[in-house]
Amino acid sequence: MVDRRGFLTGAVGAGLVLAAPAIVRAGAERPQLKYGTASGSISHNGAAIWTRADRPVQMHVDIARDPDFKQVQKFSGTYGLAEGDFNVKTRLSGLLENSQHFYRVRCESLENPGVLSAPTIGQFKTAPKETLTDIRFCWSGDTAGQGFGIDTKYGGMLTYKSMLDKKPDFLVHSGDQIYADGPLAETKDIGGGRVWTNLLTPGKAKVAETTQEFRENYYYNFLDEHVRAFHANVPVFNQWDDHEVLNNWYPGEMLHEDDRYTEKSVSLLAARSRRAMFECTPILSPVSGTRQIYRQQSYGPLLDLFFLDMRSYRGPNSRNLQPNKGPETAFMGDTQVAWLKAALKASNATWKIICSDMPIGLIVTEWQSDIAENGANGDGPPLGREHEMAALLSSIAEEDIKNVHFITSDVHYCASHYYNPAKAQFKNFKPFWEFVSGPLHASTFGPNQLDNTFGPEVKFTGIPADMPPGLSPADGFQFFGVMDIDSVTKVLRVSHHNRVGDEIWSQELRPEGEI
Repeated sequence: MVDRRGFLTGAVGAGLVLAAPAIVRAGAERPQLKYGTASGSISHNGAAIWTRADRPVQMHVDIARDPDFKQVQKFSGTYGLAEGDFNVKTRLSGLLENSQHFYRVRCESLENPGVLSAPTIGQFKTAPKETLTDIRFCWSGDTAGQGFGIDTKYGGMLTYKSMLDKKPDFLVHSGDQIYADGPLAETKDIGGGRVWTNLLTPGKAKVAETTQEFRENYYYNFLDEHVRAFHANVPVFNQWDDHEVLNNWYPGEMLHEDDRYTEKSVSLLAARSRRAMFECTPILSPVSGTRQIYRQQSYGPLLDLFFLDMRSYRGPNSRNLQPNKGPETAFMGDTQVAWLKAALKASNATWKIICSDMPIGLIVTEWQSDIAENGANGDGPPLGREHEMAALLSSIAEEDIKNVHFITSDVHYCASHYYNPAKAQFKNFKPFWEFVSGPLHASTFGPNQLDNTFGPEVKFTGIPADMPPGLSPADGFQFFGVMDIDSVTKVLRVSHHNRVGDEIWSQELRPEGEI
C-alpha cells in the first residue's frame, strides 16, 4: 500500500498536477478548490467524492490504480451552483473491490466551459466483498467544540494527523462533526498563563441558523491542514448528534428563551443543518432522494457496520422515567429499531459493529439537571427510552446473533464498558462491549456515572476520576479508537489512543463460537 501522506506530498512534487493541463483563456479565471477534497460512503465497488468550488462548476474525477495516473477511469459528477454554495459530489461505481484507488478532482467552469481548476488529489480503499483481508478503522467524534477552533501554536487539530499516521481504511465520525451552536472568540484562557488563539472566520462568529451558516461550520474545519490531509487520504462514514444543530436538541423543540436565536423552531434549524451536512460531506443516503442518516454498510465477510440516528426520531427530552413505551419514549423510533433488528438478523459478517451517536449506559443529562439526553436514567429496570434498548438487546439474544458490539462518542473522554447480564437489572441479553472515544478536538469532560440497568462494568477510562472539566486540546486528553480485524484468526483488537497517537489501552475479542 502506498503511504497515504507520502502520496500527497510526493504527487505534488512530481508534477502530477500538470498531467492534464487546464485550458486557460485570456481573462478567464480558473475555479478554486480551497477546501481540498474528501471521500466517503465506501462500498466494495464505489465511493463518493466531495469538494467545493468558488463559482458555478461541474465536477470531474479521474480514478487510477496507480499514483501516476497512467490509466484512468473518468467520472463526471454534479453541478455546483450558487443555491448549493458550489458544493459538488461525484458518485463512483464499477470499481475493483478491496483495492487502493487514487483520484484526481477537477472542476470545470460553467461560465467559461473548458476552463478547469487545478487538480486536487486523494486516495481511498474500496471495501472487500468476498475477500478475507485485514481491516483497520478508527472512530471518534466531537470536532471544534467548546470554543476551541484552530490554533497552530498548539498543533491545530493534531488528533487528525495522529489518526492518519495509523493508516486506517476508514473513519467512523460518531457525531458532532461541527459545533454549529458554538461561535468562536479570538482568545480563550486555558490556564497556567496559556491563551488559546483561534483562527477566526465570519462563519464562526455566531450560532448557525441559516443553511449557509451551517455550511460555514463545515468549511471552517477544512481550514486545518491536518483535517484536509486526513480527508484526502482516508474515507469517512459520517453520523450526526446534537451539535450539528444545537446542544441536546430534539424535534419540535422551541427556543423561546434562547436570545442567541432569531429562528425559534429547532425542527427548521435541523432541516437546514441536515441539508448542509449532505452538501458539505461525502455522505450518501441509503434511500435515493432522501436525507436518511441511519444505514448499513457491509465491509466484506468479517465486518458489517450499522450507523444509527438517535436525533431525528426521538421524543422530547424529559426525566425519562415513563413505565411504559410510547411516543414520548422514542429514541431511535419504531421504524429504525425494526430496521436494525432485521439487518442484524440478516447479517452474515463475523463482526457486527453498531455505530451509535450516544452511549448506552452512561448517564448524560442536560447541564445541571435530571433531564435525560440519552437513554440512561439511573439504576433500576428499563424505563423511558430504555424500553427501546431492552427490545433491541432481547432480539439479539433471542435470534442468537453473535459478535454484536457498540462504538460511540459524545461524552468527551474514552472508556471501555462490558455489559454483563449477571450484573444487570434487565437480564435478557447477550454480553457485549461498548467502546467510547473522543473528543477529536474539543474540551475534555467526565467520567460520567453509569446506569446499572444493562449491567455495564468499567474496564478502562482514559482520564483521571478527579480531572477538572473543560480541559483544552493542548492538555492532551483528546482520544480516538482503533479497531483491527485479523483476516486469519478473525480476532478483533480494540485500542484507545491519545492526541499524539500513543496507545493507552487495548483488548482482543475472539469471535463467539470459534476456537
